[in-house]
Amino acid sequence: MKERILEVRGLNVDYGMGPESVRAVRDVDLTLHRGEVLGLAGESGSGKSTLAYGMTRLLPPPGIVAGGEVIYHLDDGTTVDLLRIRDADLRRLRWSEIAIVFQGAINSLNPVQRISTQLVDVLKAHSASTPRARLDRARELLTLVGIASDRLNSYPHQLSGGMRQRVMIAMALALEPRVVIMDEPTTALDVVVQRQILRTLVDLRERLGFSVVFITHDLSLLVEFSDRIAIMYAGQVVEEAASADLYRTPLHPYSDGLLQSFPALKGPKRELSGIAGSPPDLRMMPSGCPFHPRCARAMDVCGQQTPVLGQSRAGRSVACWLHPVSVG
Repeated sequence: MKERILEVRGLNVDYGMGPESVRAVRDVDLTLHRGEVLGLAGESGSGKSTLAYGMTRLLPPPGIVAGGEVIYHLDDGTTVDLLRIRDADLRRLRWSEIAIVFQGAINSLNPVQRISTQLVDVLKAHSASTPRARLDRARELLTLVGIASDRLNSYPHQLSGGMRQRVMIAMALALEPRVVIMDEPTTALDVVVQRQILRTLVDLRERLGFSVVFITHDLSLLVEFSDRIAIMYAGQVVEEAASADLYRTPLHPYSDGLLQSFPALKGPKRELSGIAGSPPDLRMMPSGCPFHPRCARAMDVCGQQTPVLGQSRAGRSVACWLHPVSVG
């Protein structure tokens, strides 16, 4: 059995409090193993980023973690619940154990500070190294992600979008964390630069051995890059499988719809069908399965009872009445 490094158990996240609150993440269970890439896919508004920020306690107001556990396995064999440890302890874990690459590097980097300052600040906050050693490490990090070290004194606006994203990856890897959470790191980049970023990330993961939670709405990226994929819809995980299995035989109609929404790179041309309708309003969730109003294969039971994520007869995790599951 693969070694577990991060476990999310029954996580619920709300926006607001009281009767007007909206549940954006519902009873999510996920496990990340050492050295693997876990992809998290779904349409905009499906709860992917909310899940990531909730599990790391980075939710901006009015976001609130309403329940659940996030168990992190330390190197010494002990575990901590990230949702319940003290702020000071959580701060020590961030960057050194768990790092995040935020969506939109241009908004994450300080526009009036040089790249060197921002990289060195991360090192200074978490280590007792000398100024010279921190600067040397900053040069090493830029080289690691394929940027010439002489760009260290550049400002963010002097770098291309792809280079800024590489700087964010370098910053995330500065303290050699064991887990890196990437929130749509290739958004707004052209497809060529996207592939360059992903190739860099794959190479770094193989060399450094960290685990990745990779969040995106582009399922085609995850199929070729991740080990496992969890599909989210309306704040819930509706299917989880090895990436090759999900690509070849998606079980949930929503997963199949996502796969039909991008063209195949090889083989005959096919018409893109996509998914009819729009995601549900979380304030007025439909009864039964949240996807049934958009599902061409919906049955009577789909509008009456909510399916639970469990193991199907094929040994796959899915929440769909088309595939009876066992829960336990």
